Amino acid sequence: MPRSSQQLHPQREPVATRPAATVLLLRDVPDGGGLEVLMTRRSATASFAPGAYVFPGGGIDALDAAPATHAAADRRPTQSDLHLTQAIAAIRESFEELGVLLARHAEGHRQGQMADAQDIAAIDRHQPFAAQCAARGLRLAADGVYLLAHWTADRDLARRFEVPFLVARMPEGQEPVADEAEQFEPVWVRPADALARHEAGQFFMIFPTIRTLQRLAQFASTQAVLDAVAHEQPLWVSCPRAGLLAGKEARYMEDDMPFGELALVCPDGQIVHPLDWQTERPVPLLRNVMRLTAPNPGVMTGPGTNSYLVGDPATGFIAIDPGPADTEHLDKLWRAAGGDIRMIVCTHSHADHSPGAAPLQAMCVQAGKARPPVLGLPSAPTARAASQFTPDRALQNNELLVLEGLAPEGKITHTLQVIHTPGHAANHLCLLLVEDALLFSGDHILNGSTTVIDPPDGNMADYLDSLDRLDAVCAAHGVEFILPAHGYVLGGPVLGARNAIAKLKAHRLAREAKVLAAMQALPQGSMDDWVRHAYDDVPPRMWPVAQRSLLAHVERIRSLQPGNN
Repeated sequence: MPRSSQQLHPQREPVATRPAATVLLLRDVPDGGGLEVLMTRRSATASFAPGAYVFPGGGIDALDAAPATHAAADRRPTQSDLHLTQAIAAIRESFEELGVLLARHAEGHRQGQMADAQDIAAIDRHQPFAAQCAARGLRLAADGVYLLAHWTADRDLARRFEVPFLVARMPEGQEPVADEAEQFEPVWVRPADALARHEAGQFFMIFPTIRTLQRLAQFASTQAVLDAVAHEQPLWVSCPRAGLLAGKEARYMEDDMPFGELALVCPDGQIVHPLDWQTERPVPLLRNVMRLTAPNPGVMTGPGTNSYLVGDPATGFIAIDPGPADTEHLDKLWRAAGGDIRMIVCTHSHADHSPGAAPLQAMCVQAGKARPPVLGLPSAPTARAASQFTPDRALQNNELLVLEGLAPEGKITHTLQVIHTPGHAANHLCLLLVEDALLFSGDHILNGSTTVIDPPDGNMADYLDSLDRLDAVCAAHGVEFILPAHGYVLGGPVLGARNAIAKLKAHRLAREAKVLAAMQALPQGSMDDWVRHAYDDVPPRMWPVAQRSLLAHVERIRSLQPGNN
């Protein structure tokens, strides 16, 4: 974790969470029209999400977990006590709010039949629920309630809940009737229609509801949903984070690209960090880390190349990847460092990373400052003409670059460890900010895309080996965050840098399996033939670029064949 002394904002403790449960009651649309989910509008005076369309649910009561209540419910052999309590709470809430009763008769000629309108009318929504069901010979059908997802409310909210989102099939013959106190206007709606109405401003929903419907819309039927959750594990677990986009709050789940950056800059959930990509001014990430994005957005560079400044006024700064030779960008980088740049490090020699090094160095000298050395690894003979690069000094693997100074609180140090990571380029390196356990990944690991491996300077075997090397470094230093040359910060306390690396490696190996399958299916095929098969999930306009990485996979596959070692 980064040092607390380097955090930008004073930390505050998020509000404690309360346990709750909600249930998505599903039914199929006739004639294969997909599925519908039951939703209801919350009271305009509700203390949480007033006026929002939600799924029925509420807080978990002590009686929901009582042994007598558990004994009154049917359960699956694999259903834990906790999941049973949550299912009972959801059953109770769906009855109290909408009069839907997930219970079945235990004895007599109606044994196994679901509760009907007569049963529902006989049970008082305001009296102890489970005891009334038992008195009518009904057992709670908790065995038909499954865990879909688990949400923890955002850290910035004044009221926070831990909420399993459960799913169950709507009992036939029952009709929802709102309590007209907490809930109003029960409505059956297809997920896609609810989302469209929300976009049109006609169906207000909060973030977890929206994201749940987006994922639910991928299922064709109620049974498909129930089959997907039969393993008793949630399909996703999330505690969202929020930042500012175009001046407005915007929320993100763990697999959204801005999530890791918000976790780094605002670990306690304060909504203060701007996420808009711009090139006018540096974006502080920590007290000792700033990012300035070069004005070179594009297909290959995303929002632009990220230049980083590591250090502070007491120590001076190390500039990482000054980017293209763009005078305005370099001037902004120099000014952000107060003109005190002690070293310039290039992660590799590609044209959007290293050409700015020499003019930035000259800018420092012209201002009367000491000449900061340009550091990195010289380009290999395999590099293309536009990627020729010769540093003032070649860095060594595991070398330490140290900034030291005296701050009001005492001596302060920032140390970058050099890690040689060939693969994207033969002279590629990454940098570990040791004191704060941050990994600057250059182009080796990106946010939002996978880097191109372009032979002969790019090598897929080297790339995968370098991923393993980075994983070991992250394990040894407890690295949670990766700062790439393109895109937002990756990682976070839950996901971690190692998870990002593991997912990237798995993606690369899965792609390689598709390449191998294409080669086997079309042994006489051309590179054009193979790229159509192996990259069928990539837009055709990107195939010429993808073909370079395909070649790198082909070279690795052939090197692994017997007799080629």
